[in-house]
Amino acid sequence: MYQRYINKEITFAVIIATRGFFNPEHAVNARKDTIRRLDELGYSYVIPEESATRHGAIETLADARIAAELFRKNSDRIDGILVINPNFGDEQGVVETISRSKLDVPVMVVALPDDPTKVGIRERRDAFCGKISITANLYQYGIPFSPTTMHTESLDDKLFEEDMAYFAGVCRVVGGLRQARIGVIGARPEAFNTVRFSERLMQKSGIKMVTVDMSVILEGAKRRDADSKDVKVRVDQVRSYGRIPADIPDKNIVKQAALTAEIYDFMERNELDASTIQCWDSVQLNYGCATCVTMSMMGEELMPSACEVDAAGVVSMYTLALATRRASAFLDWNNNVGDDPNLVACTHCSNYPKSFFDDEVEVSNLDVLGATLGADKSFGAIKGRVRAGDMTYFRMSTDDVNGRVHSYVGEGVFTDDPFPMNGGIAVARIPEMQRFFRWMSKKGFEHHVAMVRGSAARIVNEAVSTYLGWDNYWHVPNERYI
Repeated sequence: MYQRYINKEITFAVIIATRGFFNPEHAVNARKDTIRRLDELGYSYVIPEESATRHGAIETLADARIAAELFRKNSDRIDGILVINPNFGDEQGVVETISRSKLDVPVMVVALPDDPTKVGIRERRDAFCGKISITANLYQYGIPFSPTTMHTESLDDKLFEEDMAYFAGVCRVVGGLRQARIGVIGARPEAFNTVRFSERLMQKSGIKMVTVDMSVILEGAKRRDADSKDVKVRVDQVRSYGRIPADIPDKNIVKQAALTAEIYDFMERNELDASTIQCWDSVQLNYGCATCVTMSMMGEELMPSACEVDAAGVVSMYTLALATRRASAFLDWNNNVGDDPNLVACTHCSNYPKSFFDDEVEVSNLDVLGATLGADKSFGAIKGRVRAGDMTYFRMSTDDVNGRVHSYVGEGVFTDDPFPMNGGIAVARIPEMQRFFRWMSKKGFEHHVAMVRGSAARIVNEAVSTYLGWDNYWHVPNERYI
């Protein structure tokens, strides 16, 4: 079985900076404290041996060569570069190390704070000022970097722990998207012009599309023996995933399980991270079931799957999963909720991961397609009400006309407001929502959106705008960060 990037242990290349006319004990102690804190927080790291350079830190060009060579040798492991500035630090030592290492990964510079009672010649750090020199050099060399919340931070402070979690999320998004492999199963439904996309623009960010005709998947599912081990495993998986109404025939569950087994095998054979599926309405007409429960189960395993061959939609889902290591969902911006200008009903048939819901989910027939195509062809939809709580929404799209990728991200909450529709229902509150939708509509974005539980907008914005170069809009009503 292939190792998916989303499950990879995050590894940092660590640079301890120093400058000769400052107390080198600051660098010696910072090295020990950095290693201790990274161990405590569960991160892996690559750092030159303490004996490799004077005081175990980076200052001279010779030091930079030593560190850069080590980082190059471990480039397949390294996801980000962490620069610790315990005193003023030598900006050329830092920037030469990064430049010579040839690592194209996120960078974060942490400056350690001075104690106002200890600013004598032997005690002072001046890391506050030195960090500005380092970041100025990074800018001059064209090396993008990520800010910390405060300009100086103690390694033992809770804020450093939070910034490391943020930076690890940025590294996961950047590293994961730059080597993402997305399964495109089937053709775009003719009625959905809105989900057209450019494979070439995706590839510029490292995102590879792996296509397969839906007939290949359906034929593979039809050939599977109902009594085979792989189908029986998927039958048990579907039955245990949620409550199935008693009137659903066993043959429909078996049919669904065979399709699930075929799609999982396609994902495994092609080492795919996520997928998008032609779910409307070829599968129902040509095979006889829905795809929602398969997509929901994969999403719960952090292999998100989007409807209607919306490739940009599933990249949006995968971005949120990378940022949080939580299951992401695929929703429609669907209905107004009364006259509240900041409420929106987000619905789908649905394929939401079951962790999105308030109670046990129901696995039953599609409502809209079931009414038109027949219930016997529509088993597999996930139904329930999404649990209230904080959430992040994100959407990327290939702007083919202007030859770019653009996107938006923001945060809101799922609410308990009632909304009497079938399928997967999520009522969401978005601050200053009308302003957001005016902007979003004028930019040509799709009606589909990805959402994940928790707060991840800062991570996503930093990853896609600073490192991937996407034109991202961050909907921040209170402007906490810039």
